[in-house]
Amino acid sequence: MPGLRTLALTIAVRGGAKWETEATSGWSHCLEHLVFKGAGDMGAREIVERIEAEGGSLNAATGYERTSFEVRALHGSLPLAMQVVSDLVFRPTLDSGEIEREKDVVAQEIAEAFDTPDDHVFEMAQTKAWAGQPLGRPILGSVKSLKPITRASIADWRARLYSPDRMVVAVSGAVDEAELLALAECWFGDQTPTPARTPDAPRFTGGDAALSRRIEQANIVFQLPAPSARDPAYPAARLMTEILGGGMASRLFQSAREERGLAYAIDAYHEPYEDAGILGIFAGASADRAVELAQVCAAELKALAETGPTPAELSRAKAVMNAGLWMSDESPAARAGRAAAQVLIFGAPISSQTMADRTLSQTVEDIRRAAAGCLSAGKAATAVLGPKAAALAGPAFRDALFG
Repeated sequence: MPGLRTLALTIAVRGGAKWETEATSGWSHCLEHLVFKGAGDMGAREIVERIEAEGGSLNAATGYERTSFEVRALHGSLPLAMQVVSDLVFRPTLDSGEIEREKDVVAQEIAEAFDTPDDHVFEMAQTKAWAGQPLGRPILGSVKSLKPITRASIADWRARLYSPDRMVVAVSGAVDEAELLALAECWFGDQTPTPARTPDAPRFTGGDAALSRRIEQANIVFQLPAPSARDPAYPAARLMTEILGGGMASRLFQSAREERGLAYAIDAYHEPYEDAGILGIFAGASADRAVELAQVCAAELKALAETGPTPAELSRAKAVMNAGLWMSDESPAARAGRAAAQVLIFGAPISSQTMADRTLSQTVEDIRRAAAGCLSAGKAATAVLGPKAAALAGPAFRDALFG
């Protein structure tokens, strides 16, 4: 784009924890760590030094459905960024000694997540929402599942996971299209695909989890099935989530926190996967108020499902989401990451104007139907971590919704 001085490169792979079995749980995340230990002719330190020497930054992330590598840099740094990330995904060293050390590092990361209540409670809910399925296992895996990793097995996993036929190169900002295409052909064009079986569509199972710990506050998560990223109801579900618990003017913040003082933190979120989705509520609350809080959350959901939002609520939610979309367009990294994800999910990027139009066209009835759809299966996944007195919040939420 003319006049810009920065660029962002995203290499996104349609592959992550959702492609794992129970025996290989956590391998995708571990692999993402390992490629930074050496790749091409670079050692671990040189990988980051090459990028930072030109003022850039390098990062990566592993999710359930995608693994992504991101470089943010100044104009002129695209050749270096493409070379470094190509080496990471196609030519990692995968040294046996580094593999053993990284297993220990990830084991510490697993322990840290367990020790952090507002992290671990989400894992508990995820396990109940998708019991016995890849989405129901932690992205980090377990010490047991990581133990069998060898150089040969993780190299084979890399070849299958980072297959070029499921990979997107996206760049935004100060970039020349001809240069990008030439670099993409040079660094990504000669790789051989390694076909992988498409994971089965997830099934929302639901259930209650509770873990008692001697901490001051209860950490609570409620989850319901929701529209996927490909569902036509997706824009309505996003707006419904904003109205329910997206900010200080949302129903949950006002009713649970401001009017009743039931929670010090409460919000709602929508997690869309390719072929499934979750509507979630997170709250931090005093244990002796947890059941009442659960009942208030259920009541607000039922009210949205029965009568929908007010016109003022819908107008506010549209304004918030529309502003967020156009503000994110000012970030090259946000644009590149969004375009990469859209190509992997839909086969092509979707313009910001199209997304804005879809959001702004939603009606009160669309929002009501989205809320009702989340309740239609009669299933909920709940997790409560904290004092024993809070354990009944999960069943209370489900009973208040479904009787």
